[in-house]
Amino acid sequence: MADDLGHRVTRHAVVIGGSLAGLLAARVLAEHAERVTVVERDRYPEGQEARAGVPQGRHLHVLIAGGQRALDELLPGFMAELGELGAPKVGVPEDMVQWQNGQWFRRTPATAHFYTGPRPQLEWLVRQRVLADPRIELVEGTETVGLTGGSSRVTGVRLRERGAGADKESRVLEADLVVDASGRSTKAADWLAGIGAEAPHEETLDTGLAYATRVYRSPVDAPGTDAVGYYLVPNPAQVYGGVVLPLGDGRHLVTLSGLRGDEPPTEEGAFEEYAKRLPHPVVSDWLARAEPESPVYGFRKTANIRRRYDRPGRRPAGFLATGDALCAFNPIYGQGMAVAAMSAVALRRALTDPKRTATTHQVQRALFDASKQAWDISAGADKKMPGATGDAARPGPADKAVGWYLRRVQERAAGDPVVGAPFRAALTLTAPLTALFAPAVARAVLFGPVRETPAEPPLRRDA
Repeated sequence: MADDLGHRVTRHAVVIGGSLAGLLAARVLAEHAERVTVVERDRYPEGQEARAGVPQGRHLHVLIAGGQRALDELLPGFMAELGELGAPKVGVPEDMVQWQNGQWFRRTPATAHFYTGPRPQLEWLVRQRVLADPRIELVEGTETVGLTGGSSRVTGVRLRERGAGADKESRVLEADLVVDASGRSTKAADWLAGIGAEAPHEETLDTGLAYATRVYRSPVDAPGTDAVGYYLVPNPAQVYGGVVLPLGDGRHLVTLSGLRGDEPPTEEGAFEEYAKRLPHPVVSDWLARAEPESPVYGFRKTANIRRRYDRPGRRPAGFLATGDALCAFNPIYGQGMAVAAMSAVALRRALTDPKRTATTHQVQRALFDASKQAWDISAGADKKMPGATGDAARPGPADKAVGWYLRRVQERAAGDPVVGAPFRAALTLTAPLTALFAPAVARAVLFGPVRETPAEPPLRRDA
């Protein structure tokens, strides 16, 4: 069969997009190809600065445990290096003051950790590690404008330089494999149509959630607390969200969120006034004592979008999609970076699986599976929000029963460590959702009481 990636990837692979998903895919492909070319629209900054091609780059990013494991597998020692750069490590529930579904979480010993350093810092470190491989070539300031080949197989990409004075004529770069990692705004549907192929069906779910972010210097007269951050989680009955997380060096990133028609403002005074809509003044009080260090940046593109390349269709061999080009989540759940890394691990395993031939369909299915749990969490929560739109907003046949059980999980996660630990493991993508149905957890969920939780924000860890 001609569609044998294990054979064909041995020559040249092209990755469209040089963000995390693209760089990590290139890292894996370099183990199989003679050369890998990463095509990036931007020109990378010299250091750890934000760049235009990451529209959320100035906003909150967390690297949850599933992503940490994947990055260390792909780039051994990565997490130690990230820690050496000063990225804060936050343990939950111990280090956070968290409110969710009307309850304050007990600050019991941490069962999960995430990193909260700036996105440009993490991306810079990935870039340094990946591009040090001589088999990987970077083409900057260049956009992909199409594919070459036909509906049965892709043979390359059409590229065009960007910027003033650039040659506006497109050129062809031949490839045995093309991986689309160009993000949630991918033009793959147009590229596929251009060679007579069929675009995948897109599933969408949009709550209209919008958020705004600002950097603050921590208050010098902070109240007596050992918490490093705050998290007030929105839900269908209370749609406002607020997060305060450390960036390092005494700075914190503050993100406020709301739904369509009541978005958080980007004007400085109005931003802090908006924080008063949260269900408790703890974040607003913190802001009143903190010193702002940046403008307020807004973000609106938060729809969940999944492109179903795993389903049958007239699509060519030698073309794969990964990262946000395959499955983009509402960023408020903090899953994107982790799924980008976990997808690269899935790509590696699919290409080296001794039990099956690495066909385009098999590998694409593995990439789809790598994003499925994060989609189930993000879309599952968002479809309950008021005003959610899109074909994925419609409830499925099992949603009512599963929703009843998960509501009981959430009621108990705040105060019962037996439920809280697997709840966090599932959310951080280190355990399957089925862990929530393990016998000990199910007993606590079905028959156990809702444990007492703090009446006010727990400013100190549990004794």
